[in-house]
Amino acid sequence: MDNWSRRTVLSAIGLTGVGAALAACGTSSGSAEGTLNVLFMQQAGYSEEDISAMVALFEKDNPKIKINKTFVAYEALRDKIVAAAPAGTFDVVLIDVIWPPEFAEKKLIADITPRVPAEWKTQMLEGALSTAVYKDRFYGVPWILDAKYLYSNTEHLTRAGLAPTAPTTWSGVVEAARAIKAKGVVKYPLIWSWKQTEAVICDYTQLLGAFGGTFLDAAGKPAFNTGGGVRALQFMKSTLDEGLSNPASMESLEDDVAKAFPNGDASFALNWTFMWAKTQDEKESKVKGKVTIGQTPAGDGGKRPGCNGSMALAIPATSKKPDDAWKLIQHLTSAATQEQYAKSSLPVWKASYTKDTVVATSPETVAAAKAELDSLILRPGVNHYNAVSQILQGEISNALLGRKPVQKALDDAAAAAASELK
Repeated sequence: MDNWSRRTVLSAIGLTGVGAALAACGTSSGSAEGTLNVLFMQQAGYSEEDISAMVALFEKDNPKIKINKTFVAYEALRDKIVAAAPAGTFDVVLIDVIWPPEFAEKKLIADITPRVPAEWKTQMLEGALSTAVYKDRFYGVPWILDAKYLYSNTEHLTRAGLAPTAPTTWSGVVEAARAIKAKGVVKYPLIWSWKQTEAVICDYTQLLGAFGGTFLDAAGKPAFNTGGGVRALQFMKSTLDEGLSNPASMESLEDDVAKAFPNGDASFALNWTFMWAKTQDEKESKVKGKVTIGQTPAGDGGKRPGCNGSMALAIPATSKKPDDAWKLIQHLTSAATQEQYAKSSLPVWKASYTKDTVVATSPETVAAAKAELDSLILRPGVNHYNAVSQILQGEISNALLGRKPVQKALDDAAAAAASELK
């Protein structure tokens, strides 16, 4: 999935009055005929050609239904959904994993819980299933899956006198990085996407989960300033202080990491799936044949959750054809459809990962994804996500740059976030 830096948080959009407008708009199931208007995304996951082929097959099987496709860049997707909601312009929309709480609270998307078959809860990867869940209700079906994986340079490990296998714990990563640095293999063994954007939240989320932390307590109040949330940020800061993490991480996005690691400038990196293809590029990569992709390491919490970077298909609350919309969603997210296009985006179904045709698309990636996508951690599931994310971005950066002690930075973030959540 290329261009994952698109996950930079968009500016908060005022939605006052939208919920009321939607509540006033009636919806009807409609019949299996006419046109469905569907909003997709231009970049990452399935290509426009892939989607057009999927849709063509649906239209062939449902000749009375025509699909009108609209493609926009990720940066315009949220705005488009919000602006179109009162008029009921779209029948199916692609939503990011961080949007269900706000969209559900504002009644922008429909609660599809009654439509979701009970068996999906065991047939789908558990981590993927959480993509569009809010308050134990389903607001979409996962369609494009991703998480951040650990990329390791096996040549660097060998040159440092270590086994050419990826560490399975973060303490193991640090020990290996120290050995690599001591041998002079590279100056900074670790590279991260810690620029003060959504990128640093994704890395922090993954580490918070590994160290046993949680963003919110049972009452929905900030809890990242305790336990594993604190240890995660202390870990991040310590790698900078020890000279193991490249200082350039503080200005890097995922695309920057995807340039440095394939160039052989780092021994370890966290990144989305798209970087694997870049490491295998015959013309551009210097590490082809010398790199592994694996499940994110465990912290002292013993867990190895990847940050959920997935997207789901949802039905706008004002769609006049929700039944037809659901029929299309079932087709697009079916095992048969997803397995056919597994090279573009891995399926949400557990059984798909045993299929030779799926494994053959990228054996290394599929092996890592099978474990990681079944255990994902969500970023804070709150209505005012953008505001909370921006608060955390700023205070995490304050701690990493030494402007504030780790505990102080997280306490300040928790206090500010609590005010937003009132």
